[in-house]
Amino acid sequence: MNNNLKGILLAAGKGTRLMPASMPLSKPLLPLYDKPMIYYPLETLIRIGVKDILFIVQEEDIPVYKNVFGNGEDVGLNFYYEVQQTQRGISDAYVIAENFLNSSPSVLALCDNVFLGINYFDYAKLALDKMIKNGASIFAIQAENPKKFGVIELDKNENIVGIEEKPEKPKSNLVIPGMYFFDKEATELVKQIKPSKRGELEITDLIKLYLKNKKLGLQILDNSIKWHDTGNSQAMIEASISIRNYEKENKLKIGLYEIAAFEMGFIDKKQLLKLAQKFNKSDYGKFIVEYSKNY
Repeated sequence: MNNNLKGILLAAGKGTRLMPASMPLSKPLLPLYDKPMIYYPLETLIRIGVKDILFIVQEEDIPVYKNVFGNGEDVGLNFYYEVQQTQRGISDAYVIAENFLNSSPSVLALCDNVFLGINYFDYAKLALDKMIKNGASIFAIQAENPKKFGVIELDKNENIVGIEEKPEKPKSNLVIPGMYFFDKEATELVKQIKPSKRGELEITDLIKLYLKNKKLGLQILDNSIKWHDTGNSQAMIEASISIRNYEKENKLKIGLYEIAAFEMGFIDKKQLLKLAQKFNKSDYGKFIVEYSKNY
């Protein structure tokens, strides 16, 4: 476990493509199947050993997030909160998080991206190893409509030769999903980025700086991994159905960050059961109780 590794959950999106459904509640707290969508990336961060996690949210949402997650103490973690005042792009997370990171390596997760697959957490650990070895690493996955994402161009040896943000004519179907692994240099490198035509600090521009410096690793996700980018209501429905089917087929539940904290040794069985009491009327809480009987 890398004790210096920190996590960032970018949860400041306004969810404009989901309005009016997103008007009463922050988009990452909207449900995907039976739990808030932010639970899924939070579980990933915990399972790769992250204990210090920064939630970047809108100012008006801070009380809601603190009410839901608190300071992380009850799951053996440390949760912190910062505000993104204006929508300045994904790379802006590294401007906001500079003091929190304090020259630490990090994993940045977008809260509307969900990954399904028995080997997914193994892939996340491999990506982390490649970040430690190279300086940064990214996931790559095949997409049906690559024009909506950052597109990766590879040579015949699967080395990255180019990255384009939302290209009109994509050079491949391989795109970068929303989880990124950066060393301590990210907060300095982001200062070299200029806003794009959209007025945003693009994450692809930060990634390309690592590529230019020959410090970028790549972890390709194979066909066993399913990825959902839940940007609109149709995508949320599809993701919810996919999660339900995945859990049913594999007789498990994902996104239970409390169980992840237990399995990582951050809390004990007694603490886990105490957490389950909050949900004792729901399948979520009942699953935790049944799970704990095996330990």
